[in-house]
Amino acid sequence: MAELKTQKNDGDVEIFLNSVAHDKRRADAFQVLELMKEVTGEAPKMWGDSIVGFGSYHYTYASGREGDWFLAGFSPRKQNLTLYIMSGFDEYDDLMARLGKFKTGKSCLYINKLEDVDQDVLKELVKKSTEHMAQSNS
Repeated sequence: MAELKTQKNDGDVEIFLNSVAHDKRRADAFQVLELMKEVTGEAPKMWGDSIVGFGSYHYTYASGREGDWFLAGFSPRKQNLTLYIMSGFDEYDDLMARLGKFKTGKSCLYINKLEDVDQDVLKELVKKSTEHMAQSNS
């Protein structure tokens, strides 16, 4: 079975974030860094070369594939700021309705700029998702 390419590593989070070319995206990334540190109580770690993750959990699929992944994370991508909400969004309709301007994928929250969303609602979303993942994987 192929090994997952995105692994936790000893990369320097601040060096990575300071390398973001787009000024606004870099500033937003540092704000999200502080938000996630506060909410998760975890130290940021690089996962692969472009994701900042907080905490971790171990998963095992029915297929037998298993590994470790972060509880919450983000990446300042070229197109947008991507936040990884690992529990998905199905249980958070009330929060999503109040969040602001965004797009979603399965576990990805795509934000163009941080002021497009309500920071308090974003904190609550990260908090609930992190708690959900920690409980369901303990």
